[in-house]
Amino acid sequence: MPDLDITASDAPDIVIIDDVSKTFTLRKDNSLKERVVTLGRRGRTHKEEFVALRNVSLTIKAGTTIGLIGENGSGKSTLLKVIGGIVDPSKGRVQRRGRLAALLELGAGFHPDLSGRDNVYLNASILGLSKAETDEQFDSIVAFSEIGEFIDTQVKFYSSGMYVRLAFAVAVHTDPDLLLVDEVLAVGDEAFQRKCMDKIRQFQREGRTIILVSHSAAQVMEICDEGVVLAHGKVAFAGSAVDAIAVHRQILDGRRKDTIEAERAAESLDAGTADAAPRRTGPAITSLVVRDLQGNETEHVPNVGGLIVEIAVDHPEPAAQWHSGISIDTSQGHMVFSTSTRLMEMSHGPTESGSTSVRYVIPEIAFGGGQYFVNAVIMDDDGIETDAKWLAASFFVPMERRQGGSAYAQAEITEG
Repeated sequence: MPDLDITASDAPDIVIIDDVSKTFTLRKDNSLKERVVTLGRRGRTHKEEFVALRNVSLTIKAGTTIGLIGENGSGKSTLLKVIGGIVDPSKGRVQRRGRLAALLELGAGFHPDLSGRDNVYLNASILGLSKAETDEQFDSIVAFSEIGEFIDTQVKFYSSGMYVRLAFAVAVHTDPDLLLVDEVLAVGDEAFQRKCMDKIRQFQREGRTIILVSHSAAQVMEICDEGVVLAHGKVAFAGSAVDAIAVHRQILDGRRKDTIEAERAAESLDAGTADAAPRRTGPAITSLVVRDLQGNETEHVPNVGGLIVEIAVDHPEPAAQWHSGISIDTSQGHMVFSTSTRLMEMSHGPTESGSTSVRYVIPEIAFGGGQYFVNAVIMDDDGIETDAKWLAASFFVPMERRQGGSAYAQAEITEG
C-alpha cells in the first residue's frame, strides 16, 4: 500500500508510518491453573490472534492537526500508541522526529501512591524535562490543572477529571513538537475542555503537530486540518476533515442498515416465514443539490433569503408511500435546521419505479457567516431508513464582521 500524504504542505515529515501491522495474542486460559490444566493438550486452541492494524501507511507533515476517527475497535488507539512508541508494531516501522507528549490513557505515567506534586516531576521526567525545567514550569502546571490544594494529595484519591487535568497540564508544558491525544479529554468538565481546546489552538498557531483520537464530529471539524478514517484496522480514507467525517458517517450508516436487515432476517426466521429472509431494498439517494430560489445550482447562499434542497431518488420498485428528510449543519457539526415529511405530517407516493426528485423549498431563513453542510435521508413506508447521505452538499454564507454564530439577525444597541 503506498504512503498516503495527507497534507499538501511543504513542511518536513514529522511522522512516517510505513506498512505497519499490529497483532495481539488473546489467551483464553488466563489463570495459572487453567494453563497447567491445558498444558500439552492437543486439538484445542487456548489462544487466538487479533489483528488491530493492517498495513497502515501514512505520512504526516509538521504543523498539521490530524483527527483519527472510526468505529470502536477500528484501531485508532492502537495506532496512536504505535506512533507514540508505547506499542511496537508486529510489522513495518514508524519514524518520528521531535519531542513527543502523549495523553493516551487516563492517568498513564502516574503512580497512585505518589502525590500530585511527585507525579508532576515523575511524568515530566518521562516526557523529557529535567528537574530544573520542571521547577520552572511547576507553578504554571498547577495553575493550568486547577488542582490547587490537592497537589500534595495521593493521586489514587483523585477523581477522573482531576487525573485528566493534571496529566494534560504536564503534557502541554513539556514544549512538545508532537502531541498525541486520545479520547481522555472527554472526561474533563466543559470549562476545562474549552481550556484544552484553547491550548491546542495555541499549539496550532505555533506550528506544532497534533494527532487527536475523537468520536466527536464537531470537534474534528472544528480543530483538525485533516482526517484519517480507520475501519477494521485499515485506512479507509485520508484527506480533509470534512470528507473524513462524511466517510465515517457512511460507514456507520452502512453498519446500521446491515443491523436492521439482520434483525429483519432474524424476525422472519423466528416467525417461520422463510429459511432465509431476502435482502430488502428501498429507494436510494443518487444526488443532493443546493439551488437558489430561482432554481440555479449554487454554492453561495445569502445571509437572509432562501434556498432549495433537491434530492434525486432511485426507486428499484414501485412504492405506495415513502418518506424523506433533510438537515443543515454548521462546519462544527451543529444542526441549525431540519425537517422531514413525517414532521410535516405528509408522505411521498405513490411512486413508480425509476428516478424521481424531491425539492425542499425554504423561502426564508437567516444564516450566520460560514460554511454549511446538507444531509438527506430516505425512509420506507414503515419509517425505516433505506439510504442517507451525510455532508453530501455544502454552501457558503458571507461572513458578517459585526456578529458571530450560526444565526443572522439585525441587532441594535441602545442605552438608557
